[in-house]
Amino acid sequence: MRPTKRRESPLQRIWYVAYGSNLALERFNCYLSGGIPRGGARDYPGCRDRTAPQRTAAVTVAGGLVFAGASKVWGGGSAFYDPSARTQLAGRAYLLTPEQLGDVAAQEMRREPGGAYAHELASILPAVTEPHSLGDGRYETVVRLGELDGTPMYTITHGGVATLEPVAPTASYLHWIATGLAEAHGWNVHRVVDYLHAAPGVRLGWTPGALLSVLNGGAGGGG
Repeated sequence: MRPTKRRESPLQRIWYVAYGSNLALERFNCYLSGGIPRGGARDYPGCRDRTAPQRTAAVTVAGGLVFAGASKVWGGGSAFYDPSARTQLAGRAYLLTPEQLGDVAAQEMRREPGGAYAHELASILPAVTEPHSLGDGRYETVVRLGELDGTPMYTITHGGVATLEPVAPTASYLHWIATGLAEAHGWNVHRVVDYLHAAPGVRLGWTPGALLSVLNGGAGGGG
C-alpha cells in the first residue's frame, strides 16, 4: 500500500532504529563510510554522506526480533523486526538524514547508494504511518516506530516476516548484536543471552550455555 501524499515540510533528520548487527557502531560505520566488517563477507560502498550520526540512543519498542532466511554476509539466519510480536525489541537509534537512511536501506538490498531505490525511500518517509513495502526483498519494508524527542523513528524489515521460517544465526552475527546491545543498553552477557535466546530461530542452533560460551569468547558452536 502506497502512503497517502500529504503536504509536509521535508524531514531534516530522522532516527534509524537498528536491531541486528547494526546495533554495534563499528559495524554500522561500514554502512556509513564503507568497508568490510570484521567476520563479514562483504565490502560495503558506504553512504554518499558519510557524516557520523549526530546522536545515538538506546530505544525499546513494541514488537520482536526474529532470525530467518539466509544472510549473505554472516551465513545463517538474518535478523528481522516483527511488528506483530507481543514482545519488546531492543534497538539503537541513530540520528541521520533521510538520504542516509535511503542509502543504508539500499545497501541492505545490494542496491546502489544514491540510486532510484534510495531516493524513493527517503522521499516517502514523511507519509509513512504504517508498514510500507517498496518491493518484496528482505529489507524493502519501512516501518515507523513513533517519535523520539519529536523526531520520527524508522526501521526496515521484511514485509512478510511473520510467515518466514526461523533459522539459527551464526556466532559472528550474534557477536555483533551482543556487542551493540552492551554498547547501547549497557546489558551484561547474561541479559543478552536471555534476550537473544527468546528470539525465534536462535534456539534452533543454540542452547543458553552455548550462547554464553561463544559471547564470552569461547569457541563453541551451536547445539
